[in-house]
Amino acid sequence: MNRFKIFSFLLIATATVSNAQDIEQAKKAIDAEQYEKAKSMLKTILQAKPGNGKATFYLGNIYLKQNIEDSAKIFFQKGLTATESPKWNYIGLGQIDLDNANATAAQANFDQAIKDIKKKDIEEYINIAKAYMNSDKPNYKTALTYLEKAKAVNPADANLQMALGDAYYGDKNQNESYAAYRNAFQTDPSLIRAKMQLGVLLKGAKSYTEAVKAYDNVIASNPNYGPVYRELAETYYYWGNNEPKKYNEYIQKALTYYEKYMSLTDYSLTSRMRHADFLILAKDYKALETEANAMKELDKVNPRILRYLGYSAYENGNIDVAIKSIQDFIANPGSKVIARDYLYLGLSKLKKANNIETKVVDQVMFAAGVADIKKSVEMEINMTNDLSEVGKKFYEQKLFKEAAAIYEIATGNPNSKNFLLDNFYLGNSLYYNNTRKDVVKPDVAELQKADAAFGKVIEASPTTQDAYIFRARANRLLENEEMIIKYYEDYLRVVTEKGEEEVTKNKAKFIESYNNIAASYANSDKAKAREYFNKTLALDPTNPYATESLKTLKENPKK
Repeated sequence: MNRFKIFSFLLIATATVSNAQDIEQAKKAIDAEQYEKAKSMLKTILQAKPGNGKATFYLGNIYLKQNIEDSAKIFFQKGLTATESPKWNYIGLGQIDLDNANATAAQANFDQAIKDIKKKDIEEYINIAKAYMNSDKPNYKTALTYLEKAKAVNPADANLQMALGDAYYGDKNQNESYAAYRNAFQTDPSLIRAKMQLGVLLKGAKSYTEAVKAYDNVIASNPNYGPVYRELAETYYYWGNNEPKKYNEYIQKALTYYEKYMSLTDYSLTSRMRHADFLILAKDYKALETEANAMKELDKVNPRILRYLGYSAYENGNIDVAIKSIQDFIANPGSKVIARDYLYLGLSKLKKANNIETKVVDQVMFAAGVADIKKSVEMEINMTNDLSEVGKKFYEQKLFKEAAAIYEIATGNPNSKNFLLDNFYLGNSLYYNNTRKDVVKPDVAELQKADAAFGKVIEASPTTQDAYIFRARANRLLENEEMIIKYYEDYLRVVTEKGEEEVTKNKAKFIESYNNIAASYANSDKAKAREYFNKTLALDPTNPYATESLKTLKENPKK
């Protein structure tokens, strides 16, 4: 009987060790971003032992990574009834609460997870920290408070150091992040992600050459570690954007590395979506359309596929498909709508509204597109960075009213990379819209907006000479004599300060300036008027406007 008891104990112990090993293998698959493989392993564990709370926790976490919240919640709730480590699943439910902006409920779940934990336990603290980092709106400072609690118990733990590296990285503390990743890898060389993250830090610092070397070291130690190829792809993408001359070369490298990443992870719908996200960054819309249609065959109901179909259809000129796909995506209650969705919907409507052949703009469709773009910018102000080229297309077609509507949205962001240029074109669009042949009376409000736009350009860049002359022209339409004189004189001063060569190049604009200053002085200061008309004649002795105006001044010296 005693031998039977010992044998039974050994069987239980062996099963426990086996389960732990299987969990570790699943965790490695998760780390390698082989999510379908990890899901299969965890489901096998649960079939053999339904009471394994850690298996339900990790399985639920994979579903969260894949944005399948309903399935994640099912496994977390199932895990609460487990016989082993049930409280871990409160952490998963807490992350769902964070994703749904319910901080109070999240805190209650996290408190349940750490209630009565043993003094030497730190995994719960680490996983709560990860929940804060992985939520839709990460909170790295709160994550660090939980990691400090774990650090007080076991500061040398490799997984703790890895999590600290992630938290410090998210909190933009590069030095502490580097130290933590280095400590993690030195403590446990099997944590290859820690070694890879050292390269990620270099990528963030725009040290692209060194980052690639760091990734090459990772590949040398484990050529089948998929995530490193994704990081290489992203590094070459950013590198290409920072070196325009090598953009095409580096983007091709980026796409090749991303294909390698896909081959080493899985071709599930989730990984295809991540690939699609990268194709959007790389602006490979033909490949995106192909990928979107392949995903549609895998899952005809997933709304996110409609996003990719919409984006690629717009970029590839299929406007009706773009509008329908994005509208259907936004209307789906399961969609997580982002600012770029409304941007693409708005751009699609603008393109449909603009009939290039007839040069007639459908104003109803155009207004709907503008409304969608405004909604996009309200959600994410940096969407304004994508509007310059849109406005320019209308501007080049001499559709100045429509161009101004786009530039007015763009200039709402003072931190936009195109802020000065957008303001200049806003001012120009409004000015030219008031010089059309069919304009009976200039629009005062539009011209005042133009004046303000040119003012912003001048304030930020005082040597931008054309901003002065266009501001003078706008004030000429406003019949503001004082400002006409001021801005034409400012134009003359700025150009003169640049040297004789610049003055010679702008002879026609100097004549325009002299004539308009003179005309503005004509009723208030005849001497000044004559002075400026004579300056015109010094450049153009037969200038008819200056010649006739001087005759008038001579004939009517007192008027």
